[in-house]
Amino acid sequence: MNYISIKNNQTILLTDIPESNYESFYDMNLELVEGHMERHCVNYFGYKTGNNVKLICCIADDLTHEILISTCLVHKAHALESFSAKLLCFEKFEREIHENFGIDFTDHPWLKPVRYAFNRDDRSQTMDNYPFYSIDSEELHEVGVGPIHAGIIEPGHFRFICNGEQILHLEIQLGYQHRGIEQLFLEKKKLLQRATLAEDIAGDTVVGHSTCFAHAWESLCGFEASSDIQFARTLALELERMAVHLSDLSGACTDIAYQLGNSVFGRLRTPIINFLQEWAGNRLAKGLIRPGRNQFPFTPVLAERLKQVLDIFEPDFNEMVEKLFKLPSALSRFERTGVVSNADALSIGAVGMAARMTNLNRDIRASHPYGLYPELNHSPILKRHGDVYSRIQIRKEEVLQSMKYIRRLLEEVPAQPTKEERLNSPAPNSFCLSLVEGWRGEICHCALTGEEGELMLYKIKDPSFHNWLALALSVRNNEISDFPICNKSFNLSYSGHDL
Repeated sequence: MNYISIKNNQTILLTDIPESNYESFYDMNLELVEGHMERHCVNYFGYKTGNNVKLICCIADDLTHEILISTCLVHKAHALESFSAKLLCFEKFEREIHENFGIDFTDHPWLKPVRYAFNRDDRSQTMDNYPFYSIDSEELHEVGVGPIHAGIIEPGHFRFICNGEQILHLEIQLGYQHRGIEQLFLEKKKLLQRATLAEDIAGDTVVGHSTCFAHAWESLCGFEASSDIQFARTLALELERMAVHLSDLSGACTDIAYQLGNSVFGRLRTPIINFLQEWAGNRLAKGLIRPGRNQFPFTPVLAERLKQVLDIFEPDFNEMVEKLFKLPSALSRFERTGVVSNADALSIGAVGMAARMTNLNRDIRASHPYGLYPELNHSPILKRHGDVYSRIQIRKEEVLQSMKYIRRLLEEVPAQPTKEERLNSPAPNSFCLSLVEGWRGEICHCALTGEEGELMLYKIKDPSFHNWLALALSVRNNEISDFPICNKSFNLSYSGHDL
């Protein structure tokens, strides 16, 4: 057995991870994933060690709640057999390894850059010569969207191949705003600087990413969060989930020209984010989550205030969703639009809502639980049809579920500890992996430390890294006019992908 089994938020010594040659590494990880719906790759990355590159593969088993970690050492000049030729879910991970280190994968379906990092191995590969897929035909035409959009969104290039109004193929090329945020985690030495960086990984997932960073750092430092810290993080994660789902319900109504739904859902988001400002001074919850401490203790007075907010919110939300889901013109745009099959979601390694819309049960709150989710006995919401309607239904039902969880949490607000525990220094020569279910899906942070406990590598994966391909698949054989509603129903992160 050339892997080690760990739990979510567990720290181990780097030397505890078994190392094998690439052939054994390849065969073992293929065997772990192939034919096992309950297992998927949560991260696969490399880092330089001398003239070689060490590869680390992390496979999550959702039934046993374990994460299977393995490693191997390769030389960048070697050409390696590709996982992606047999399991498409590895394709972006291998493209990133190729881009960063120049390692060639001999049978990868399409080996090309992912992010165009400033320190990429081959600087001759640029945005200007990106190899878009094309079809030579007099009957087809291409439609380019971006990278500068008319709306207030982030930059990305969408290249459609169409037969009239019908989309045959969509390719999504990102990387226009690569920020080098993983490198900044190494350059910034103060914990506050790193916590602030975590908040800025994806602007709509402040709580998700900052919680994941806090869990990873606390694990490295051997710190066990008290009940009040876990309470605050669990509550904030569910408030963030509600707020973004409401925003996306509003945006979906905009894309089908349903002005009432756009206005009401947008208005309903406001009291949720305003409460975050009452609690922590920022409507996006920036500054709320910090490793090793409860920055803004939650009080019984805040609990009563939040109950009032939800009591006013709930009937208005229920009335609006009843109108939306009974409106024939809305249902005609949602149903059977932007379909992704269960087989395709499994093949590409979809996570979060993009998996659950096809009845693929992937939800870290249940499979690798943390915080107070074991006490909440979380049950993921699954749909079967993989269309816009399924994604909109999940948003609606998760708002109601989050509200139920929040009300349960407010029944017993934990007291603040009389003494604040201090964080120790991070353990040396160690590896830690943290998983958090953000509103969009599975977030993964991996940290490696050196001999003095200093950060040697900080590897981040936003759920969008898995799911952009799901959006591209969803629009095939749809009208190009359906693209906006398909896009909004996923609402993936450009910055979460570009890092």
